[in-house]
This record gives sequence, structure tokens and C-alpha cells, in this order.
Amino acid sequence: MTYVVTEQCIKCKYTDCVEVCPVDCFYEGENMLVIHPDECIDCGVCEPECPAEAILPDTEPGVERWLELNRDYSEKWPNLTAKKPEDPDAEEHKGEDGKFEKYFSANPGG
Repeated sequence: MTYVVTEQCIKCKYTDCVEVCPVDCFYEGENMLVIHPDECIDCGVCEPECPAEAILPDTEPGVERWLELNRDYSEKWPNLTAKKPEDPDAEEHKGEDGKFEKYFSANPGG
């Protein structure tokens, strides 16, 4: 099992999860984070830290798409090892539906 970051992270990009991760398996895109599934040790400490409830175990129904997205972009985006400020309009986008189609960016963060 591994954990994955889902659509709810897009345009929020809270990094509370990064701060508690013992193995630094988070990678930063322009407007979301992903978890490298081969680096995640399945400890689960990140899941309850996410204010957007964007982190789920890969055993949840319907997360296969997110597992592949996390795997793909964790190979392309830079590693993030410290907490950063969330996106300025994070609260406005928290819980919004259809964020992937509206806002996803393949650009790396930084």
C-alpha cells in the first residue's frame, strides 16, 4: 500500500503533509503535490495532516488514476522537504469539484 495525493490538492497545495513525512517522498508541481509511491513507507502520518483531505491510501476505490499521476509526476517534479505557504487562494478552492479539468498544471513547482 502507498498513499496518493488526489484532486483536492490542486489550487490549495497545503504542505502540512510534507512537514511530517519521515522519508521526504513529496514532490511539488505548480499547483499541487504528489507522493512518489515507491518511496512512501505507508506510515500514514500525512493523511490526517492534510487540511484539504487530498491524501488517500491507494486501497480506496477510484484512486488508480491518482496513483498513476503521482507516479508519473514524482519522476518529473522537484522533491519538497519543508513546509511552504499554501496557495494564496487555497481556502477559496478547498472542496471545489472538477479541479483537475479546470486547473491542473504539469509544470514543476519551485
